[in-house]
Order: sequence, then C-alpha cells, then structure tokens
Amino acid sequence: MTDRHAAPYAIADRLRQESRGAAALERLLGTGDLDELAQVLTAPGQPLWARELAAYRLGVAGDRRAFESLVLLLNHRDPPRCAAAADALAVLGDPRTARAAAALATNELRVAYALQPVRLLVRLRAPESVPALITTLERRLRPHDPYRRVALACVEGLGTLADPRAKRVLTEALAHPALAAAAVIALGHIPRQQRRS
Repeated sequence: MTDRHAAPYAIADRLRQESRGAAALERLLGTGDLDELAQVLTAPGQPLWARELAAYRLGVAGDRRAFESLVLLLNHRDPPRCAAAADALAVLGDPRTARAAAALATNELRVAYALQPVRLLVRLRAPESVPALITTLERRLRPHDPYRRVALACVEGLGTLADPRAKRVLTEALAHPALAAAAVIALGHIPRQQRRS
C-alpha cells in the first residue's frame, strides 16, 4: 500500500494473522472509500479486527467518524490495539480526544489499561494533559501499587511536558526506587526559575 492513510505493516500483519487471511481484510486494507470504512464501524456482526482497521484508517485520514471506536480501542486489554488507537487519535485531531484520554488515564477501574492514554496525553500536550498525569501518578505512589509501567509513563511524560505544577508529585516519586531515576530526569526538565512549591 502506498497511500498515506494506509495501515503500517505491523498493524496490517497483526490483523492478517488475527483474521486468518480473510479476503475482507485485504479489501479494507486496499479501499480508498472512507464511507465503506465507516460502514464497518456501524454494521452489525463485524469482527473486532475489521472494526479496528476501519477505525485506524479513518482516524489517520482525519475522519471523525472514527473517534468513538478509537477511544474504545484505546482502553482495550490488548496492548497493540491500544497503541494503534493512540497513534490514530494523535493524528485525528478531534478536540474531544484529550478529554477522553484524560478520563481513561484517571479511571481507577481501568488503570491496568492506562498506559496508552497516558502516552497519548503527552503527545497531545493539551490543557488536560498535566492535571491528568499528576492525578494518575499520585495514585500510583501508594504502597505496593502494581502499575509501575503506568507510573513510569506518567513520570517520563511530566518530564517531557516540563510543567512546574508537576514538581511536587515528581519530588514524591523520588522516594520510589522504580521511579527515582526517571523522576530526577523529569525534575531536571522543569526550568529552574519555575521550580517553586
């Protein structure tokens, strides 16, 4: 495939395996008809691989009909599906994306799947990004919290965003051995003149 809205090889290859080489998948990979892709999202009985591919291709084409499906995939239990949805949402440019990602990142009932929403918030650099990352990280600093990858993504993301509001929670993260090195780096990204409590 050569068009700029095509699915990357890794996604196409994964979905080929999942669909067991279904002819319908090749049709969805090859079509340039956005309406055909959008129909897959609303037609009953479509397999998950078809909905994912249609949503991804619509998203990277900037078609907002993909938004709801991509948000659902962003919080899926399958990490590659979440990552693909995050990539498409980052390109889509829908103004609802940051609010949706913040809601997913801060939902304690779904924290096991918060990694990609956290990473997406960093990419978006939206007004919702820093408050959501701070909230998520604060919760991860509880004793024996099992979601260290999410916590680390928050620390690294707050370093990337370099917002002075993150100084307090990053300082608290220094006390956690799994996060301390990343927290030092993140704090180093906050401009010195803004490092006030």
